[in-house]
Formats: sequence, structure tokens, C-alpha cells
Amino acid sequence: MNQDQLPIVNALVDFSGRNPAYFRIPAHRFAGGVNPRLLDAFGEGVFRCDLSEAEGLDDLHQARGVIKQAQELAADLWGAKRTFFLVNGTTCGNEAMVISMTSPGDKVIIPRNAHKSLLMGMIMSGADPCYVMPEFDDAWNVWGSVDVLGIKHLLEGEASGCKSVFLVSPTYYGVLSDLKSISKVCHDHGALLCVDEAHGSHLYFSDKLPKGALRQDVDMCAQSIHKTAGSMTQSSLLQINSDRVEQHQVMKALQMVQSTSPSYILMASLDAARQELALHGEEMIEKALELADTARHQIHSIPGISVLQKDENNSAVYDLDPLRLVFSARKLHISGYRMQQLLYEDSGVSTELADEDNVVCVITFGNTKEDIDRLVHGIRRIAKETKYQQEYKRDDQERFSMKLPKKVLTPRDAYFHKKETVRWQDARGRISGEMIVPYPPGIPLIYPGELIDDEIFDQIDDYRRKGLSIHGPADTKLSNLQIITF
Repeated sequence: MNQDQLPIVNALVDFSGRNPAYFRIPAHRFAGGVNPRLLDAFGEGVFRCDLSEAEGLDDLHQARGVIKQAQELAADLWGAKRTFFLVNGTTCGNEAMVISMTSPGDKVIIPRNAHKSLLMGMIMSGADPCYVMPEFDDAWNVWGSVDVLGIKHLLEGEASGCKSVFLVSPTYYGVLSDLKSISKVCHDHGALLCVDEAHGSHLYFSDKLPKGALRQDVDMCAQSIHKTAGSMTQSSLLQINSDRVEQHQVMKALQMVQSTSPSYILMASLDAARQELALHGEEMIEKALELADTARHQIHSIPGISVLQKDENNSAVYDLDPLRLVFSARKLHISGYRMQQLLYEDSGVSTELADEDNVVCVITFGNTKEDIDRLVHGIRRIAKETKYQQEYKRDDQERFSMKLPKKVLTPRDAYFHKKETVRWQDARGRISGEMIVPYPPGIPLIYPGELIDDEIFDQIDDYRRKGLSIHGPADTKLSNLQIITF
């Protein structure tokens, strides 16, 4: 296809250029009713393109014109059989994958480090999860790849008859799984493989990067184009990659989870990012790789600073995205949280993510050499300051539990089941009504519907008493917890 096209962008420009008398939603009417300060910050052009399904602009939920054309161009570029634009982020793409692939009671394989949107999808569909635990990298205190043998074991055991497998690759830390081998095992056992590829939409534009999911025989994936490929925040793609997927089921699911007032600005940004990648993707990624390589080498040379790199002897990391820069100052006894804080306060450097040990930077074609220089200078400055050292010491005897709790109810049954709030001390031996996720490492110790046995209770209580970050429950200090009551 001719990738030098911008169907949605051109349609928006053409329509607003006619300057019609406008009696449609939205109310601001080509910026005529916008707060002056917001108008000054954003510019009039943004509001002139903030339109609804006007003449010539098509309809996302029944695409026949410019949106259909833009989606077909995206499918051609990424190599998918069909592409759907997402304006509710990869979150709604993940939900749609689960809803379209499962029915109440269907067994599905889900990694324990899955994004919560997969849990939301299971609540909506009624699927019965069988969890696979990713490999754990002890040296870096991060979760890594999912092992193909773990998937095979589940498909031939607990998840026998499973129709679909859901994985996350790459992870937030840039760790990828062997999707090619896993997809073969899935298909040999009659299951489809769906991938949350929120952090991997850029992997298709350089041979120096690991292969993307669509090139490894997965059946469907959701990609956050805004994260790594240049569109606006909240804009993503859902990619169908095989005839095993029932497209009409996916369309029905998307109508459940996508807004009926989709943002044309977001869709136009997907259209424009696709064209930019089609015309200049290789050089864009090459620029990013050069910047990342420079940063990695310079940061690695700073005494006391470690940088996560691909190591063939590390079974927890099958492959690694070189554009995801993960570094640590734990040898200097500076936590990841503190390093992130100091980088911003002292050097004006804002990083994507920090955990107890590490800091994560996302390097893209939008970065500059000056950005890298400021990052490296900031880290070097902090590493030299002895006053920041000895603040933090990781207890290497502490290890996150690899045990999977006993599942009593499916996520859907647990979500709608009667609950009561009890003191945390009284939750031992009860069935949790909430998810409890210590962060880091971001792996749920308990999902709704799972039993809080003695071992799980003691570990959660240890996190609670130390005041570590807990995601999931309404009471994040865990003074109280919602539990299932019968």
C-alpha cells in the first residue's frame, strides 16, 4: 500500500477548512467556547480538529471511510491481518482480547505479572485463570521472561482444554519472552496466543531490535503506539494476526470497552505516527539506538552504577529491548526511588519508573543528545555525593514468594460476591475480596477470590509493617481488607 497517505489527518483539515456552521458535538465549536488560557496553551488548531462523526470523517465503530483506510494502512505496515484503532489505550485492547476469546468458566493461562486490564477482562468474561509465574532475576530483583515449558506444563495439566493464553512481552523493564516457541506450543495444544505488547510497537522497524509479537506467530496483540512509536497518550492498536481469531467477536468486544465518542485527535495521531514510521522508521529507531547505546556505556562506566544488559547465561531474561534503559545504584546503597527523586530535583531529569532497586528510562527517537548528557551527568553527580550513600540497603535474604495461592472463586465471582471489611489481623485464613500487589515487584500476592493462608498472610504482613507500597486494596495501608463472606 502507499504509506505516504494521511486519510484521517487530511479529512480533519479539509472539514475544518470549510469553516461550516457547526451544530454538532463538541460544544466548544472550533475553539469558540474554550477557556482562553487553555486556548493559549494548546493553540486553536487542536480544537478545530476536535470533532465528532461529521461529514467525511467516518465512524470508528462502523468504519467504512477514512478510519477504515487508516486502519488498513496500519495493518499493512505492522504486518497484521486486521488492525483496530484504540482510543481507550491498550487497556481496552487487553480487555477486548479476553472478552472476545473466552466465555464464563473457560480456562485461560495468564502470567502473574499481567496488567490489571487482563484481570478486568476476566471479570467481564467470567474466564477461569490458571496462572504462570514468570522467571525471576535475583540479581536485579525484577520479573523476567515466561518459560515455554511452564506454558506446556499448564496446557497438559491444570489448564488442559484451555482455549487461549495471554502473555506480556516486553515487560516494563524491556524483558521479552520466546513468543515463537510459546506460540507453537499453544497451537499444538489447540490454544491461541494473545500478547500485551504495550511496550513493543517499535520492535518492527529495525533488525537490531528483538522481533515483535506479530512476527512470532501470535494470534493477536495490543500495542501502545503512544508509548514507543510517537502517537498521543491513550492511542493504541489492536492487531489480529491469524485466521484463528473470530474478527466479529473482537469487534463486539471493542464496542463494549471503547468510547462511543472517540477522539479524532487521538485517531489522527495514530494515522500520523504510522505514516512517520512507514517513511522514516528505520532512521528514527537507529537514532534512538545510538542514543541508548551512548547512555548505556557512559552510565555503566560510573563507579557504583550497574546497567541491565542481555546475558546469555541469565535464563530469566530471554531477550532485552535495548531502548529500555534499566540502571541501579544499589552498590552505593541508593534506592531506585531515591535516585529517581534526586535526578529530578537536582538535574531536572524525569525518568519513567523506579522501584526499590532500579530506575527505568524509556529512550525514543524523540530524545536528544542533550537529554542523554543531562541523564549521565545527573547520575554521575549523585554517585559522587557520599551524603546520598548508605541510605538504603537491600535485604538479600528477603525474597518475594513464588507460591501461587489457592484459588477459591474466579475473578468475576469474587468481584460480584458479597464482601465485608475486616481488620487486617482478622484476614488470615479468609478469601480476599481485593487484589494485593506489593510494588515492587508489581506481582499480585493475592487476587480477588484467593485464599490468604498463613504463608501469604505473613509475607503481606511483612510488607505492611515495613510501610512498603501496596497497590490494589481500597485501604493501601492495609489496616483493613475486604474479604469474601458466605
